[in-house]
Amino acid sequence: MVSAITVVTSYPTPVQAVDGCRVLLCLAAPSWREIPQCVPTIQQLFRDLARGKPFPSCGMSGTGNSASHTWSNAPAFCPPQYTRVIDGESAPIYQCDYSGAVSVSINGAPFSRTWWSFGGDSVTEFSPAAKAQLGTWDTRFDDDYAKWLAALPPPPATDLP
Repeated sequence: MVSAITVVTSYPTPVQAVDGCRVLLCLAAPSWREIPQCVPTIQQLFRDLARGKPFPSCGMSGTGNSASHTWSNAPAFCPPQYTRVIDGESAPIYQCDYSGAVSVSINGAPFSRTWWSFGGDSVTEFSPAAKAQLGTWDTRFDDDYAKWLAALPPPPATDLP
């Protein structure tokens, strides 16, 4: 005879969908990696997006707060510091280090955009308004941009009369 505990534990438990409101709140934080409750939520979000699952919804979005996902597309929709150019047979091939981006708006205004990759890496770009409101934030996106900008060749000299 099979015990009740064996029967109950032998059935897989349903996986909970990612809470869209928690995603919105976590991605609006200065650094979701530093908030223990956010880490599993955002990691699950990235896994779900990588598997083609839809972006979760949130009832708070009716108040002007929203989050949406877009796949990256270099060079048009990829930050320049994360765009790679490879010499193709007949034309350059552009690649983005990140697979997609989750954009967060607060009170109807852009707040942050978190770029994520299938490998689990992510970086967040904060709007000037978000930076002013937060005071401190994860500066990796800004630091990477500054490094990229500093590595560009100088503009050609112009002959001025």
